[in-house]
Amino acid sequence: MLKSRLINRVNPLFIQGICHRGLHNEVDCENSLKAFQNALDVHMAIEFDVHLTKDGELVVFHDSKMERMTGSEGIIEHLTLKEIRENYRLLDGQKIPTFQEVLNLVGEQVPMVVEMKVYELNYKPLAKAVYRMLRKNIRDKSNVMLISFDPRALLPFNGKGYVRQLLIADSASYMVVCRRFFQSIDVDQFLFKDFRVKNYAKHHFVNTWTIETPEQLEAVLPYADTITFQHVDPNLVREKLTKKNAEHLERFRRRQQMLDDFFEWQAKLSKKDNVHDN
Repeated sequence: MLKSRLINRVNPLFIQGICHRGLHNEVDCENSLKAFQNALDVHMAIEFDVHLTKDGELVVFHDSKMERMTGSEGIIEHLTLKEIRENYRLLDGQKIPTFQEVLNLVGEQVPMVVEMKVYELNYKPLAKAVYRMLRKNIRDKSNVMLISFDPRALLPFNGKGYVRQLLIADSASYMVVCRRFFQSIDVDQFLFKDFRVKNYAKHHFVNTWTIETPEQLEAVLPYADTITFQHVDPNLVREKLTKKNAEHLERFRRRQQMLDDFFEWQAKLSKKDNVHDN
């Protein structure tokens, strides 16, 4: 999909920076409710990862292996939600949130990038579970982007109204093969060294990850439409991307103002009609 068309479809907060696994820090763990609340507090888009448990529930956590962020061994896909809740905590003491709990907290106050984490070919049940949850909770599809390294997890969402981005880490050749199946790509920042990625970015929407320093931010700004970041001042990210995407943001502002004016006129007309009826 052409860059301008996609940008017109999504919440404009997407092009002002995306908090990687929430706005986590030395105190609040990644992919935690507190990290997501931190992102809400600065009104920025969030990215997070979802896994399918043994009993078909969706939990928000990055790795399938739980040791890095909990200190205890285990694989999410081999455990039930009850087992996870009874035996595991994040390193800061918080519980591992479910997808439903994150959706409840966010409440579409900011847009979300949802990464589907495929484990041992479970892409079909994972995609079905994510779709059921989105259909139940999301009113405005412009508030959601879906991403995955596994294109098979994204394909079931074709025609469902959600923007789908293919995650690409190692090779631009993967982009060349799969790019036409999805509206956008989400690339490792170092892939901008490949001329094929740069050429794609001229006409198509591209997100990049994971930006961790102001220097990395400056390096990708000429090519990326937005960035997924951590450990960088969110105000700096917003400032840089707002300047880069000023034309798109102004177009959205004018469109929104036109809609607001229309609804205000409609409300006044309705009020006037009610007065005459009385």
